[in-house]
Amino acid sequence: MLDFKQILSVSLILFSVIDILGSIPIVINLRKKVGHIKSERATLAAGALMIAFLLVGESILRLFGIGVSDFAIAGALIIFALGAEMILGIELFKPDPEATSSASIVPIAFPLIAGAGTLTTILTLKAEFEQINIAIGILLNLVFVYLVLKSTSWLESKLGRTGLDVLRRIFGIILLSIAVKIFKTNVFPLDLT
Repeated sequence: MLDFKQILSVSLILFSVIDILGSIPIVINLRKKVGHIKSERATLAAGALMIAFLLVGESILRLFGIGVSDFAIAGALIIFALGAEMILGIELFKPDPEATSSASIVPIAFPLIAGAGTLTTILTLKAEFEQINIAIGILLNLVFVYLVLKSTSWLESKLGRTGLDVLRRIFGIILLSIAVKIFKTNVFPLDLT
């Protein structure tokens, strides 16, 4: 049953986990490497992943013998690598000149938009909210994600080189922190500190 309060709660939770605003420097950096990011493709791929995970996520992980925490740790490692790349100015994700369109899927759609944190959050939300309200919350977030991805060139022109460099390093530290938190939460789930 549709519940506006549930939709709002789910939307806000997913908005904070997806953190597309925090991913702007990563998207701009990837666009510089590969030339063009296909916003529609990235948004649709992320949406398909999130909806699929909402419907059959736990079953798929169980099929491969993977727990939710294992999945979250793998995503944390990818996020950690992206954060390190942003802070240290190194290049871990080398662009493939023959597959420039794949940058829209990896790492934009997964793990930045529909990463381990987002997907495990979706599984967690199923315990508290109706599935239809979670789906609507996902769709609302995808609209916002699409608008942000489409406007990265405009944002880049407004922020300038220095602003982007500062943002890239700040969000690199935030990404590292998120990765450490996801890793710690899933490796030491009963940490009492």
